[in-house]
Amino acid sequence: MSKVTLGLVQTAVSADLDANLAKAVERSIAAAKAGAQIICLQELFRGHYFCQIEDHKYFAWAEAIPGQSTEALARVARDHKVVIVASLFERRAQGLYHNTAAVIDADGSLLGKYRKMHIPDDPAFYEKFYFTPGDLGFRTWETRYGKIGVLICWDQWYPEAARLTALSGAQILFYPTAIGWHPAEKAEYGARQHSSWETIQRGHAIANGCYVAAVNRIGHEAPDGGPGLEFWGQSFVADPAGQILQKASVDKEENLIVEVDLGALEFQRTHWPFLRDRRIDAYGDITKRYID
Repeated sequence: MSKVTLGLVQTAVSADLDANLAKAVERSIAAAKAGAQIICLQELFRGHYFCQIEDHKYFAWAEAIPGQSTEALARVARDHKVVIVASLFERRAQGLYHNTAAVIDADGSLLGKYRKMHIPDDPAFYEKFYFTPGDLGFRTWETRYGKIGVLICWDQWYPEAARLTALSGAQILFYPTAIGWHPAEKAEYGARQHSSWETIQRGHAIANGCYVAAVNRIGHEAPDGGPGLEFWGQSFVADPAGQILQKASVDKEENLIVEVDLGALEFQRTHWPFLRDRRIDAYGDITKRYID
């Protein structure tokens, strides 16, 4: 099939893990009824973005994969014949946790998972305290509706991640995300921060001749009384030429339903043949930390 409809689920969340899961199920069903065939949820959709602080209590929020969330979403996938990408706090073993996206096919089967490779450690984004870097590599899955790759939030800033995922055959790159403004910085830096985030992902679409779908959350979250983060929403889908097909709002919960034509990849990649002209014989130094 050439044309596929994507559903990006953009919501606010509460501290109630079960309520957030119920909302994800409800909105996924609504997206399916609106025509979505591949549905992507935002990063760590089951709770507040807890990585704003370092606190051991949040390890209790982690779950196994497969587990409660994937089982609930697998029922939605099976009943409505949709593919679902679900970003979760994975408990792999005692003391070993990952930021992981589960990929569920349209028959409800768990195709696999992607573990976030790039882990940030910035003010209010203290993910290294919680997450072990991914060890599954950059992966692509053949779903009922097309071949997709999944990367997570901080991975968005790395062209190497997008390239390797595209080289494994991805027609669509999904980026579940939790990104926003520090309230004290928004007035001075907010516009350029958002522009950088959107621009680099559009660049991934152009450089790789594929679709990019970024799914962010909304709302102000300060789970432990600090200044918190104001998530900027604006989930979007860009086509292989980097043009934004549709964009969600800054502050509203919504399902962004976007039809894409996978046949456009052939046109884009033959007219802008970046994959053809890569000098793979000259890129050995890319594996070095820095070239002195």
